[in-house]
Amino acid sequence: MTTLGAVFRPQLPPERLRAIARLADEAGLEELWLWEDCFLEGGISAAAAALAWTERVRVGVGLLPVPLRNVALTAMEAATLHRMFPGRATLAVGHGVQDWMGQVGVRAASPLTLLREHLLALRALLGGERVTADGRYVKLDDVALDWPPPSGSAEVLAGATGPRTLRLSGEAADGTVLTAETPPEGVRRARRLIDEGRESVGRTAPHKVVVYLLAATGPDAQARLRAELEAEGSGSVPDLGAAGDADTVAKAVQRLADAGADTVILQPTADEPDPEGFVRFVARDVRPLVP
Repeated sequence: MTTLGAVFRPQLPPERLRAIARLADEAGLEELWLWEDCFLEGGISAAAAALAWTERVRVGVGLLPVPLRNVALTAMEAATLHRMFPGRATLAVGHGVQDWMGQVGVRAASPLTLLREHLLALRALLGGERVTADGRYVKLDDVALDWPPPSGSAEVLAGATGPRTLRLSGEAADGTVLTAETPPEGVRRARRLIDEGRESVGRTAPHKVVVYLLAATGPDAQARLRAELEAEGSGSVPDLGAAGDADTVAKAVQRLADAGADTVILQPTADEPDPEGFVRFVARDVRPLVP
């Protein structure tokens, strides 16, 4: 079955999160995803609050920019969430937006090398290993978590778009997060590249693919969707986004699932006039129409 979720966009003030997280929980939404976009809201702090305010909804952070974070700190925070809220937290890491990384003085000369080192060390630490590493960016001296999560319970996903990062995600991550600029054919291509990475290191465990889908409903849905795609420079890309009623959105979700997505996270437009209504729409109207 395709997992379905929605995004709480950080263009909303943090104080809106409590009501929306509780609504997602009560409405039966499977997953609520948060972003750590500069310079809006912290991903781990927001996720911890959302998990504490709710009982059952899973909370994802997609994604944590690795240049901003020491890998030991990322592991400590991730392990804490996984132990306090078993089975309900999903964390993804990635390059981050390079212009933003430059603004805060942490732009890496080789983002791919940094992400590789961070993924390998993070998964090892969360797996309970004692890690010593002397990489180009990640340096650890006999580091182990005192409170690692239960064995096998802490998946680490990677955000990826380019071919090399998609292959790396297959090699070194447990799943991949794709942006809302990924049409169905892009999901198929991503799956092929991820599988190339998995095969290169002999990995056979399932690899989850999560993809965002920009969606809008209501009388001005088409106009809002078109405006956002054009603002992102994706107005001419076919099969991006979905605007209309629940059936229209559900069919777009199914196209992504047929292309290889395990989880589709509906992303409202930045100017969504009713974020609470959007969550209800996803949970109560779209979900019954998605196998």
